[in-house]
Amino acid sequence: METAAQAANGPDSPEYQKKINDLYRCIHEAETFNDVLPNIEKEMLDLLQAERLTVYQRGRHGREIVSKYKTGNEIREIRLPLSPSSIAGYVALSQKPIRIDDVYVKEVLTSIHPKLRFDQSFDRTSGFRTKSMIVVPIKFKNTLLGVMQVINRKDGGVFTNADLKHAHELSQLIGQKFQYDMQATQAPFDHLIRRGKITREKIQELEKKSLQEKTSVASLLVSEENLLPGEVGESLERFYQVPYHQYKEEHILPDSLLKKVKTAYLRASMWVPLSGDENNAIILIDDPNDTNRIMEIQQVLGARSYELRVGFQEDILKYLGVGVSGSEADEAEASGAGLDDLLGKLESEVDVEDEENISDALSAVNENEATVVQLVNKLIVDAAKMNASDIHVEPSKGKTPAVVRMRVDGVCREILKIPASHIQAVLARIKIISKLDIAERRLPQDGKIAAKFHGKSLELRVATVPTVNGESAVLRVLAGGGALPFDKLNLSPHNYEETKKLIAHPHGIFLVVGPTGSGKTTTLHAILGDINTPDKKIWTAEDPVEITQPGLQQVQTQAKIGFTFAAAMRSFLRADPDVILIGEMRDQETCHIGVEASLTGHLVFSTLHTNSAPETITRLLDLGIDPLNFADAFLGVLAQRLVRTLCPECKEEYVPDPEEIDQIVHTYGEDLFPELGVKKDDIRLFRPKGCDKCGNTGYKGRTGIHELLISTDEMKKKIIAKEEVAELRRLAISEGMRTLLQDGIMKVVKGQTDFLQLRRVTSE
Repeated sequence: METAAQAANGPDSPEYQKKINDLYRCIHEAETFNDVLPNIEKEMLDLLQAERLTVYQRGRHGREIVSKYKTGNEIREIRLPLSPSSIAGYVALSQKPIRIDDVYVKEVLTSIHPKLRFDQSFDRTSGFRTKSMIVVPIKFKNTLLGVMQVINRKDGGVFTNADLKHAHELSQLIGQKFQYDMQATQAPFDHLIRRGKITREKIQELEKKSLQEKTSVASLLVSEENLLPGEVGESLERFYQVPYHQYKEEHILPDSLLKKVKTAYLRASMWVPLSGDENNAIILIDDPNDTNRIMEIQQVLGARSYELRVGFQEDILKYLGVGVSGSEADEAEASGAGLDDLLGKLESEVDVEDEENISDALSAVNENEATVVQLVNKLIVDAAKMNASDIHVEPSKGKTPAVVRMRVDGVCREILKIPASHIQAVLARIKIISKLDIAERRLPQDGKIAAKFHGKSLELRVATVPTVNGESAVLRVLAGGGALPFDKLNLSPHNYEETKKLIAHPHGIFLVVGPTGSGKTTTLHAILGDINTPDKKIWTAEDPVEITQPGLQQVQTQAKIGFTFAAAMRSFLRADPDVILIGEMRDQETCHIGVEASLTGHLVFSTLHTNSAPETITRLLDLGIDPLNFADAFLGVLAQRLVRTLCPECKEEYVPDPEEIDQIVHTYGEDLFPELGVKKDDIRLFRPKGCDKCGNTGYKGRTGIHELLISTDEMKKKIIAKEEVAELRRLAISEGMRTLLQDGIMKVVKGQTDFLQLRRVTSE
C-alpha cells in the first residue's frame, strides 16, 4: 500500500509540483547554482526523501567532476576523475543513471562494472553509514555538465524507481542552470552563429553537403567558409564542454595504449588515444556525447580514468594515418615546411652507415611517422601547385637514395631524393592513403587518393609496380573541376569553324584521338560543354570520370565487375539519349555499338589511341567495323597533341636566321605558307629564357595542336574502298586538313611555342 507521505510526494500531487516549481524559481533566480545550493539543499532532500546529496559540476578542463562544499569559512572541493572505479565517476563516464540498494555489497557494484568500487574512507572517519544510493548525470542537450549523487532514503529503506524519476527531473533543472553557469551552447556551432561568423541556414546547408561528400561540417567550415580551425574548435568546446584539440604533426601517440587496439577499429570508431597510460588516458573523439563509444573505449583500453578532447574527424584520421582528406593538403601548404626541410628531417632521423644495416633501418621507420606523413602530403601539394600530371616515386639499389620526379607540362623533372632508409615507409604511406594492401609487394596494385587543395577536390590515381629495387609508385593527378570552354581549346580558325559545324549534327560519330596525356578528355568535355543545353540528354561513360559538368549523366566503368564501355553503351541506348560519350573505343564490340548508335539517331563521341586522323579510320576498319556503315555514320576525327608553351613572362623575341626560316616554310609547305598571313622577311620568333614564374625552364603550360579530318563524299568513298592511310591523308589535305606539324608551325609563328617543342611531340 502507498503511504500518505509517498502519495503527497508523488509526481502528480499538488504538493510535489509546488516543490518542483519553487526549486525551479530559486535555482534560476540565483547568480550561480553553487550560490543557491546551501539555501535549497533541505528542500531538495525533502523532495527526494533522502538524507544527503552531493552535486558535482564538470571541471573546466573536462578531466574530472568537482563538488564544492563549505566547512566553517573555508570552501573545499571533492574532485573525482571520469573513471569506473568510483560511483559518481562511473556515471560521469557512462552518462547513465544507476540505483544501488547497498553500496557495501561488492557483487552489486561489480555487476554494474567490474572495476566499480565504493570508497568507504568517508564513512570510517565520519561514522556515517552509506547504504542506498541514486546517482544521475546532469545533462543539457545530451552534453554532460555534472553528476548528482543522492544518499540514503530517510525512512531507512531503499530508493525506488519513482525516486529515480524524481532525481532525474531535478537533475534536468540543475542542468538548465549549469548551461548558463558554464556558458554551454545548444548545438556544436551555435557559438559561431552567435558571433555572426555563420548563419543557421548555412550550417544546415553544410550538414547536407557533409553527408553527400562524407566529410565533417567542421572541416567544411574551414575549407569553404574560411573560418580558422581554432574558431570552430572554440564552438565545439562550448557545446561539448571539453577542450578542443587540433592536429599537431609533431605529436606522438602513446604506444602503450595503441598496442591494445587495431588502427582499423579506431578509424571506424573515430577516436584515438592522444596520450597517457593505464592510469589515465586522454582520448580525442569527434563526439564526446556518444556514451556508447565512451564505454567501448573504457572496455578496450581499461585505463583507470579518462580525459576527453573533441576534435575534427579529419584530424583524428590524420593521427591514424588515413590519407589527405578534408583540408589536409591546404594545411600541409600552410605549415610552411618545404620538401628540402622535410628531406633534412628524414636524413637526420635514421643514419645508415653500411648496406647491411639498411634492412634494420627500414624496419625502424614507421609509415605513420609525422615526417613521412608530411613528406607525402607535401609532394601532393607541390604537384597541385606545379600543375604536374604525374608524381613518380622510384626506388634505387641498396643505399642509393630513391628519386622523386614530377611530370610538368609533359616533361619529367627530378624534385628530390629520398634516403633509402625511408623509401619503404614513404611507399607504404602512399599505399595506405590510396587504400592498397601494404603487405603485398610482389604484384602491381591500383588505387585512388582523394584530397582537397585550396577548397577544391583533388583526385590522384595510384599505380604501384614491383621492380628489382623494390616497389615503384606513379601518382596520376586527375584533372578535377569543370570543363574548359570550347573557345579556349586554341583551335585554328579553320578547325574551330569546322568542328562547330560537325558537333551541331543531330547524329553521327565524332572522334578525338591521340596518345595518353594528349588532352583528349579535355577537348571532348569542352565540346560537350558547348552543346550541353536543357533540350539534350547527354550520357557519358568514362574511366575514370575526371571532369564533371552539370546537366550530364556521367558513369564510371568498372571492368572488374563486367561494367565495360560496351555494357555502358547498351544501357545508355535504353535510357533515351541524345548524345553519348564513350571514354574509348578499345574493342570491336564497343566500336560496333557506337556506330550502330550513331546510325539510329544519336550523336556519339569517343577517343582512340592513334597517331593521326587518317590512321584512325584504318584502325577502326581493322577492328572489323563494316566500312559502309562506318562511312555513313562518320562525321570527322580530331587528332591532337599537347605542346609546351613559352613562358609569357620571360620569352625573348628574336629574328630567325635564313636557314630557320627556310625550314619553317618548307615544313609547312611552300604553296600553303602564304595562308599564315606573314611574309618571310617579317617572321619574328620567340625562344625560352627562364624566370621564377616558370621554374627557370622558359616554358609554362601547354596548348593543343590539332589535325581535323572531315567526312566528305569523297572521303566516304575512300573509306568504303578501304584505302591506305597515305591516300586518305592526301585527300584530307587537299580538302583543307592541316597536319599536326603544320598546325604547330602556325603556333610557332604566333610566338606560342618554339620549333624544338614542336619536334618533341610530332614525328612527321
